[in-house]
Amino acid sequence: MPVAEPGAAQRLIQAGAAALSDAMGKTGAMDHDLRCLSANPKMAGPAYTVRVHTADILMIAQALSECPPGGVLAIDGQGELNTALWGDLTTLSAQLKGLAGVVIDGAIRDLANIRQSALPVFARAVVPNAGGAEYLGEIGVVVQCGGQVVRPGDWLVGDEDGIVVIAAEKLDHTLATAERIVAAEKEIERAIRDGEDLAALLRVEEVIRSKKSAIFVPQLRATPASRRP
Repeated sequence: MPVAEPGAAQRLIQAGAAALSDAMGKTGAMDHDLRCLSANPKMAGPAYTVRVHTADILMIAQALSECPPGGVLAIDGQGELNTALWGDLTTLSAQLKGLAGVVIDGAIRDLANIRQSALPVFARAVVPNAGGAEYLGEIGVVVQCGGQVVRPGDWLVGDEDGIVVIAAEKLDHTLATAERIVAAEKEIERAIRDGEDLAALLRVEEVIRSKKSAIFVPQLRATPASRRP
């Protein structure tokens, strides 16, 4: 997996998950219930993937050891939400190693401490039960996280709006498109502050008229034979 490029990561964070989702035609967003549970939701970096079995954290510990600085650890818990795959010690370790963030499609525990961490930690649930450490899983494989396919090296961008997945080969195009979207929205914002009407800026009446003309086309009703003169 390539080490995260600081310039690209910062530009992705500035663009934001919403604009990046728009740039991808609303195709890359993870499920809404995968939320940031730490103090800082803003992250961007290439994914370092791990899939676990039977809610076991053995391979998570190994993946955490291997993940390079700037990477985002993407953990596929395979639907298990009643056993925690992550806690305060793994959070501390990931933060000190310089990871950009962690995405757990599963549960965490030690929420009180994680809430104070500067490391972005996204997860589906919080439970007190700890996972075991005896079963093998897979590292560096294609995984499912938040309803999205995540390949090693794909970019994960998270903030207050959620997480988006960007295919590594589409990173440059997606980022450039998102930055154009952000610039266009700033122009609209300036116009609104100058007194312009949002509906006029978006040409709402024109759109409504076009839709009405398409839907409500007058139709000549045939006169029943019995009523014809």
